[in-house]
Amino acid sequence: MDFTDKTVLITGGSRGIGRATAKAFARLGARVAITFVHDHEAARETVEALDGEGHLAIRADIAHPEAVERLVDAVVEEFERIDVLVNNAGVFLQHAPDKVDYATWQKAWQDTLSVNLIGAANISFCVAREMMKTGGGRIVNVSSRGAFRGEPGQPAYGASKAGLNALSQSLAQALAPYNIYVHALAPGFVETAMARPWLQGEAGELVKQQSPLGRVATVEEVANAILFLASPESAFTTGCILDINGASYLRT
Repeated sequence: MDFTDKTVLITGGSRGIGRATAKAFARLGARVAITFVHDHEAARETVEALDGEGHLAIRADIAHPEAVERLVDAVVEEFERIDVLVNNAGVFLQHAPDKVDYATWQKAWQDTLSVNLIGAANISFCVAREMMKTGGGRIVNVSSRGAFRGEPGQPAYGASKAGLNALSQSLAQALAPYNIYVHALAPGFVETAMARPWLQGEAGELVKQQSPLGRVATVEEVANAILFLASPESAFTTGCILDINGASYLRT
């Protein structure tokens, strides 16, 4: 795969899956723009770690529609086009219905949907309009196996990812005439820096044993799957939802 001279926008690109994906695209020649909300230092470190030059880190909270417009305008102004969008930004808030009060419940739903689903929908709209002007592109939405197996402690997260899957399929149909291909990727547990301490404990061993491989995914494995979905080779799989969970959850 070759992404030379392609512009890639990755939301939530300063850590974990986003950082690994940024590195993978840059290694294959892409110009990369990542977004962050709070951790400026992590974003700076990510950009400095990328192969090549001219990469950007932009502070943008995609929960706000105006911020989404400013973000897309800034990337287009800098690079003149966006060839690939990776919707990776997300929030994961605990709000089990038997553990929280009604106000907390409502806020968790509002905060989760505003980023994981509505934010992804808004940025997909704005980027797709730019892609229409330049002949097409690729959108990859990072979903979750939680969309299928349920998230009892954070139901808004599971619902938002199920909605993201449906959004991906709808956009795949709506945007195909413009040579814009849309995919969703549904990881299970991934060994990010934030998750690693927990995965080393007893509870983590139980999580690893959910897969017959006896482990969870690495961020590099998820990034490689994103690369494929963003490549021309994946064109006829537009609208698919690719599971990457080590057979820890199988669906038909």
